[in-house]
Amino acid sequence: MSQYKIEAGTGQHIGDKNEQQDRVALFTAPKAPGYVMAVLADGMGGLTGGAMAAEQVIRTAKLNFESFSPLSESVESMLKTIGEEAHTIITLNAISSEMQPHSTMVILVLTSDGSAFWGHVGDSRLYRFNGPNFAERTTDHSYVEKLVQEGKLKREEAKNHRMSNLLVNVLGSTTNDHFVTINRYDGLKAGDAFLLCSDGLWHYFSDSELGAAIAMNSPREASEMLIKKVRERAAGTNADNCTFAIVKLVKPPKETKDYKVEKMRRAV
Repeated sequence: MSQYKIEAGTGQHIGDKNEQQDRVALFTAPKAPGYVMAVLADGMGGLTGGAMAAEQVIRTAKLNFESFSPLSESVESMLKTIGEEAHTIITLNAISSEMQPHSTMVILVLTSDGSAFWGHVGDSRLYRFNGPNFAERTTDHSYVEKLVQEGKLKREEAKNHRMSNLLVNVLGSTTNDHFVTINRYDGLKAGDAFLLCSDGLWHYFSDSELGAAIAMNSPREASEMLIKKVRERAAGTNADNCTFAIVKLVKPPKETKDYKVEKMRRAV
């Protein structure tokens, strides 16, 4: 019997914007039983450019995961391929559409042997929790994060810095070379949880608040709670799109003994 089962869900709110430019999806792999993918993209680019870029990330991830087999490819190489292909297509679309579409990307893959892999580009984040406790998160590819790492800016000042939305790594950019940062975690167990989210969510919460909300609720209940709280905390501002995916590993239900006549006959 499996040591855990997967519960997952997604949530979205348009915020105070005229258009929802974020995209999020959950997939399984036809050629890799037991593998699960969650992918989130935060599109930027004005008009419909941002939505188009985010859609391309989702489409590219889906196509690559559908053809993925652990017998012939590693998860890390697949994540890098998704980033490279999405970046190339978004860049070509920019030329043909005369827009400037860009997108962030964060992808989580859970394997059948109890490992988790994730890759990200930009400031869409992945959080990992052990029960309600914060374990780790991705490091934003942003200008203010660069200042923090260089010791030029305090961590508590970064969130509300006037240049907090300036990214140094984004899909579709023609000014900087893009790269995909990849991490892994082995030994998955019941109680582990992951959150993929755009800055429209993480901007309004502490790490401990997110961990508690996810640990104490089902993905659906946590989604409703987080969106409600975002809208409360964003009141009076021009709030961004809010998008996220929650993946929880929970203990499977105990098997209940069902002594039917047929089973008792076999037992006799």
